[in-house]
Amino acid sequence: MRLVLASQSASRRAMLAAAGVPFEATAAGVDEDAAKAGLRGRGPRDLADALAELKALKVSARLSDALVLGSDSVVALDDGSLLDKPATREEAAEHLARMSGRVHELWSAAVVAEDGRPIWRHVERARMFVRPLSYSFIDAYLDAEWPAISGCVGCYRLEGPGVQLFDRIEGSHFTVLGLPLIPVLGYLRTREILPK
Repeated sequence: MRLVLASQSASRRAMLAAAGVPFEATAAGVDEDAAKAGLRGRGPRDLADALAELKALKVSARLSDALVLGSDSVVALDDGSLLDKPATREEAAEHLARMSGRVHELWSAAVVAEDGRPIWRHVERARMFVRPLSYSFIDAYLDAEWPAISGCVGCYRLEGPGVQLFDRIEGSHFTVLGLPLIPVLGYLRTREILPK
């Protein structure tokens, strides 16, 4: 059985490759804005799970001979509002200013589908403690990181300068990078994609 990652996310591909997981990657082709509009009213945990499932199912419908791994992440501020990927540098600056000095939750979900149906899922949460950020820091940070972070919910890559945004992080490093990797690896061992 082959494993297909329903994502073109560089960080998710890098995590699986670094862990020695044999996989292929393909874009899920999901209109995330339309999907989120259709899922409005769900909490951040359930939204991340539903989006991961949608990606896995869309690819699994095309590839009946594969296990398909879908994943998604959602950032929820302490006031309950959700942040999307920033469309512009100005929007990224606004997101960073809103997160400054506050705690937010980052939910990452993984769903495995086979033969067009979900067969395994896991959702994890990380709590992210953003230090107070000056406007000059935000501007310099975006000089260095924009547009690379345009595809990042929360406007940061923890594996890069984004780590400077935080005073503290509670939760798995992998979850923050966008995939609850340890549970995924455990499931792949049960399916003999990885050795036991």
